Amino acid sequence: MILNEIKFTLQALANPEKAKILMRFFKTDKGEYGEGDTFLGITVPEQRLIAKQYFQNISLKEIEDLLSYNIHEYRLTSLLMLVFKYEKTKDIQEKKEIVLFYLSQTSRINNWDLVDTSCYKIVGHYCFHENEEQILYNLASSDDLWEKRIAIVSTMYFIRQQSLEIVTEMVLRNMNHSHDLMHKANGWMLREMGKKDESVLIDFLDEYAIKLPRTSLRYALEKLEPSVKDYYMKLK
Repeated sequence: MILNEIKFTLQALANPEKAKILMRFFKTDKGEYGEGDTFLGITVPEQRLIAKQYFQNISLKEIEDLLSYNIHEYRLTSLLMLVFKYEKTKDIQEKKEIVLFYLSQTSRINNWDLVDTSCYKIVGHYCFHENEEQILYNLASSDDLWEKRIAIVSTMYFIRQQSLEIVTEMVLRNMNHSHDLMHKANGWMLREMGKKDESVLIDFLDEYAIKLPRTSLRYALEKLEPSVKDYYMKLK
């Protein structure tokens, strides 16, 4: 019954005009990375409110069922509920169960917003506090684009804890990946790392700026002084 309630609540908020915009934005045409996704046109804040309403009473099996749909908002709301479940529990075994469940569902966590709103809050948190960094290394070595993105974006939690070494290690593992979404994610995490410790970013750029894809470099430089940006961009 809870699944029907959630689906009914989401369907009631559907906005067909916004859905068309989102389908273009998230590249759902044939051959694009979001091919096959459909949208209802619901904002993330609206989905977050629904997730808060239902997360305590929904099981992992029911979340898995909701994740199986091609409707993007069903999957995002599922992941938001999973984040709330993970953050709410103090039981480390329950946290581990949620992490293992998350890792079993990566084929459905298959767009950048689905990854970015959930991975560092679940996988990143767990890997940092339980010394399970190997999970991130395994994901970074995957052939799957989304698992690679989970690996790098999960380091956001490490960055917030001032643990920065793993960030550059993850970037270097997929620095020359063919997809622009990885270039953006790598540059984003480098930028966030630099906001915590600019000297670490500068040391990395001194060695690797010339090798970084232009998109990664541009993202990494966003918060630096204009003269510093110009210096590194001219290396390209």
